[in-house]
Amino acid sequence: MSITTYEFEKPILELEQKIRDQESAESRDETVLEEMRDELTRLQKDIYAQLTPWQRVLIARDKDRPRALEFVSALMSDFIEIHGDRCFGDDKAIVTGFATFKGNPVAVICQQKGKDTKDNISRNWGMAHPEGYRKALRLMRLAEKFNLPVIVLIDTPGAFPGIGAEERGQAEAIARNIREMFTIETPIICIVIGEGASGGALGVGVGDCLLMLENSWYCVISPEGCAGILWKTNTMASAAAEQLKLTSADLKELGIADEIIGEPDGGAHRCPEKTFENVSRSLEARLEALSGMDTEQLLDRRYKKYRYMGRFVDVLVEE
Repeated sequence: MSITTYEFEKPILELEQKIRDQESAESRDETVLEEMRDELTRLQKDIYAQLTPWQRVLIARDKDRPRALEFVSALMSDFIEIHGDRCFGDDKAIVTGFATFKGNPVAVICQQKGKDTKDNISRNWGMAHPEGYRKALRLMRLAEKFNLPVIVLIDTPGAFPGIGAEERGQAEAIARNIREMFTIETPIICIVIGEGASGGALGVGVGDCLLMLENSWYCVISPEGCAGILWKTNTMASAAAEQLKLTSADLKELGIADEIIGEPDGGAHRCPEKTFENVSRSLEARLEALSGMDTEQLLDRRYKKYRYMGRFVDVLVEE
């Protein structure tokens, strides 16, 4: 697999090449090699710990980053997909179904991007139509009926803005999901695994916990969209990303994200197995904590979680 490399990774690549050269040299020096490997480890930690918001956006969009169904395959078993919204059709950008996690049945909602051009066309690049959101709500109501927790894997550049989607009630479908998810009488855990853009993400994003992978992002608008509005050019996307407070660290500090799930240095695509392990551990702990709550406590806690977001403090200014 050919892994995408970014401008900020060039010092790492150069040092890795020097290490390979030293390893293949006839006068191979093990002491020098050990020092270079230690330096590589330090360099990787320094660079990946200081990524800018825009650099994290790029990693979140990486073509090799694990997709939602890869998480399902790695973490769960016995997955059975549920198709269609019983109204119009089956939206492949959102995959829903039932599975087993750590021996317990769960309901799963996946925002699914493709891995190549053909797959992306089939999945509409992870941009759902209204029937996708209605399918997700249908699954949540089934999960409520059978008292199953709902796990939502969020990864979308936004809801599909096409004419057909608007004609079939895109805004209404998203708004209805947001309202209804406050009333679902079973635990809901949302995990942002890549991009969480606009209402496309929020349409399945109301839950008891919001977990974010370290290099994921979650915001009302994409950096390019914001730059286009403010500066009339998407070349200012990196500046917009700085101001939008869209990274996992920003959202944890603001009290929107409940937990940041660590990724391997360089991103989830560098070592998917480690990423899956980290997500599994966090998900198991959250499910265990929520399972002890009764319905009234669960819904009250969910309401307060969102009600307290965006609070502001009155400041008295002396004249």
